[in-house]
Amino acid sequence: MNILLKNVKRLLPNEKMESCDVLIEEGKVKEISSSITNLVDQVIDGNDKLLVLPGFIDVHIHLREPGGEHKETIVTGTKAAARGGFTTVCAMPNTNPVPDQPEKVRHLLEKIKENAVVRVLPYASITKNLKGEELTHIKEIAEIDQVFAFTDDGVGIQTADHMLRAMKEAAACNKAIVAHCEDNSIVYGGVVHDGEVSKRLNLPGIPSLSESVQIARDVLLAEAAGCHYHVCHVSTKESVRVIRDAKKAGIHVTAEVTPHHLLLNEEFITENNANYKMNPPLRSKADQEALLEGLLDGTIDFIATDHAPHTEGEKEVGMHDAPFGIVGLETAFSLLYTYLVEPGKVTLNQLVDWLTIKPATVFNLPYGRLAEGEIADLTLVDLTGGIKLDKNSFYSKGKNTPFHNWEVSGLPVVTIVEGKIVYEECPHVI
Repeated sequence: MNILLKNVKRLLPNEKMESCDVLIEEGKVKEISSSITNLVDQVIDGNDKLLVLPGFIDVHIHLREPGGEHKETIVTGTKAAARGGFTTVCAMPNTNPVPDQPEKVRHLLEKIKENAVVRVLPYASITKNLKGEELTHIKEIAEIDQVFAFTDDGVGIQTADHMLRAMKEAAACNKAIVAHCEDNSIVYGGVVHDGEVSKRLNLPGIPSLSESVQIARDVLLAEAAGCHYHVCHVSTKESVRVIRDAKKAGIHVTAEVTPHHLLLNEEFITENNANYKMNPPLRSKADQEALLEGLLDGTIDFIATDHAPHTEGEKEVGMHDAPFGIVGLETAFSLLYTYLVEPGKVTLNQLVDWLTIKPATVFNLPYGRLAEGEIADLTLVDLTGGIKLDKNSFYSKGKNTPFHNWEVSGLPVVTIVEGKIVYEECPHVI
């Protein structure tokens, strides 16, 4: 199908916007100019209100399938991604079974091909069954082209020996090791940040050190192994400092931060509400400020949602017993635009880069660009309207969000993957 985007705006490097038409043919951007009159199969008229952007990339989501279909499926999760403007997502391996063998990875890829609405690049696990005891056959799995990287996300690799050997094998295959950093020996059964809120609500706290001490270990291991080491969901000021120092030392380390860690801190937790329970937890205001500073100075490379759906019943039991995690695919851009760009804390160009070209560059992906000849992964956004987020309207099975009823603008209204429309909705509806 050939598509013509008429009367849309594109973002220029100086933050200005210009009107243009975009012609999509055979899955690629054929032409961008002031006026295009080609006959096409479908025309989308932006009425000079819609901004065309590269499709967003999220390298950290949980689709739950196989094994957790009551929380999310490949269908529902990728529909949620499309609604949020994401055209490429990378699915974590904490499923049942875990993709820790080539045949399991291939079976997962078949499911993705049959059911995914957007592009899904799956992770494989570092250790068998995510137990941290025995390495998977990294070299053999890495030969499967679609495998994105290796991670045991959800649990930290507890021994330096396992991590070093994994890094060496991954480096030999030109694959990244992506790490959830958490030293279990100093987590102490915590459910929130070890700070003022944990004391006020009498909840066990997770010390910041449990994250930063493992990052400090791993950057030195990555240097020794010559491996690309990527840090998931950075949450503490100490972690930012360690990553900054490692980059200055020339170590190949990259990092991500989530929308919820940028927009929230522990002070937002006023009651025992498990929709605020995520791992890593919401930290102090000083940590939150350090994360934004790290993103702005390039210490943190980009933003990823860590979309983690759970059932409402699982979250209703309170902080002690509920699982960690919140959803984020359908709300990420709108929240970040409304609460970071509109107040002037970051520019729109910066936000778009953190959601597109930066993750694509870090992981050598051929996506995240709006230019002639590039793959037509595009998102149309309406910056003019505002609504209240409603978790009950989510495409995701997960409704576990602390952002219910937050007012936002900057709504994705059309999502295109390789020239195919995968999401289309009227402006001002979410």
